[in-house]
Amino acid sequence: MPNAQIPAASPTAEVQRLDVVIVGAGFGGMYAVYKFREMGLKIQGFEAGGDVGGVWYWNRYPGARVDLPSVDYSFSFSPEIEQEWTWSEQFAAQPELLKYINFVADRLDLRKHIQFNTRVTQATWDEARKLWVVKTDRGDTVEATHCIMATGPLSIPRDPDIPGLDRFKGRLLRAAKWPHEPVAFEGQRVGVIGTGSTGIQIVQEVGKTAGELFVFQRTPSFTMPMRNQPLEADYVAEVKRNYPAMREIARNSAVGGLRPQSTRAFFSVTPAQRQQLLEDAWKNGGLAMLGTFADLMSNEEANEHVAEFVRGKIGEVVNDPATAEALKPRDYPIFARRPCLDSSYYETYNQPNVHLVDLFKDPILEVTEKGVRTASGEVELDMLILATGYDGLTGALMAFDVVGRDGHTVNAHWKNGARSHLGLMMAGFPNLYMTTGPNGPAALANIIRISEHDVDWIAAAMVHMERNGLATMEPTAEAEQNWMDIVYALSQRTLLTKAKTWYVGANVKDKPQGLTLFTGGFQKYREYCAAAVNDGYRGFAFERAEEAVTA
Repeated sequence: MPNAQIPAASPTAEVQRLDVVIVGAGFGGMYAVYKFREMGLKIQGFEAGGDVGGVWYWNRYPGARVDLPSVDYSFSFSPEIEQEWTWSEQFAAQPELLKYINFVADRLDLRKHIQFNTRVTQATWDEARKLWVVKTDRGDTVEATHCIMATGPLSIPRDPDIPGLDRFKGRLLRAAKWPHEPVAFEGQRVGVIGTGSTGIQIVQEVGKTAGELFVFQRTPSFTMPMRNQPLEADYVAEVKRNYPAMREIARNSAVGGLRPQSTRAFFSVTPAQRQQLLEDAWKNGGLAMLGTFADLMSNEEANEHVAEFVRGKIGEVVNDPATAEALKPRDYPIFARRPCLDSSYYETYNQPNVHLVDLFKDPILEVTEKGVRTASGEVELDMLILATGYDGLTGALMAFDVVGRDGHTVNAHWKNGARSHLGLMMAGFPNLYMTTGPNGPAALANIIRISEHDVDWIAAAMVHMERNGLATMEPTAEAEQNWMDIVYALSQRTLLTKAKTWYVGANVKDKPQGLTLFTGGFQKYREYCAAAVNDGYRGFAFERAEEAVTA
């Protein structure tokens, strides 16, 4: 099916009664639709976008590309799809990713269960009838025993907090809501605000054709060479023969994927050996460097050695010493912000048409009708691109009204930061489930492996309820607090807390600060989730029609 906007189904006048309602049609939502349909349940999905794909439906900006190997960043639940689909590159670009997503949706006939161009505006628990009442901006009302929030960790874009954005008379483009039609930059004066992973991909691509490119950088990012390459037919055949073993390794890894990892401590090898290992990782590309030593995110001294190595590489590539120095991050540990990959980011600054504006020295004061005004003056622009990220982890669920028992809302529940049990469910919100929730590994592991795990866990819980005549399920307040204690204790061992990132909510004004992600690794997370089930759903409260049962 083409990637054009698909009209949503017409809202029905009557209230539809369902077993499961699924919010979101990214990887998690697509697998949830398939899984629950195959279980014989009556389902309905809702998606704000015009088609499946989640972030890859929206992120069509120039240079958009996955930063995990394509063979790893793909569904594992269908051996048929694994064999029928062939990736062309080691790191797939957005068009190929969306083509894959569309292939899966077509192959499994998923779209007929999803209403597109429809945003859920309210989900309210009906205590008397033990079900969720879900309303949309299209006038739909559905009732469902179970509600799946497959809204993902990155689905609510945010604009920078800069005065005057609405005054700009040129073309304002948002990376997270990029136009579907091509955008030409030839002869244009283009500004980019934001230099995280998205900004890096945009800069290296737009810099090739823009008349002038001005990069407004507040916080520089460490970025590693991607070393992308086409996949040879013989290699693809090897992968297809070995998918089952590769998937099993991924499920039992800390990152939920096939990225190299090591048990080697940084200071366990000599300085010469360390240097050679780092050179090899730089040469091999991808996230090899992150997996070269086991203690990079726990040993600050080791981390600084690696950071200085990368700073040296920046200095080798960028010709102008002042520009090179401005591009070198110095106020946070390497990999404490999201690891970035590039093909020519630092090289782009050697082009005469590309200019770095260091906002530490020359801060933005406002956006004007003609461009961006910094402390040193106005930069006139024809186009301004915002690559300023998302209200990560919690934004999607706090963007509409989710009301649980006794009128308790998710917004109130998360007033002081996201909290849940296992990142899957919240106390006071029966039969409400999250995939890639904010207190699981979320952004720290392969999002597709997490999504598949979470949906499978939820499906097993539903089967347990059906077999035992149980109407509702939710974690106890004590279990939720115990899980958050584990999450907090683990967060104190990692250097991730030492950077101001969306991981900790630092990119959104007035958002509670703190690392709420589970940092113990994907395989350890799976063990916690399995232990709860194997212990008779310890920490969860169940209700029959008339009586409450606590495991």
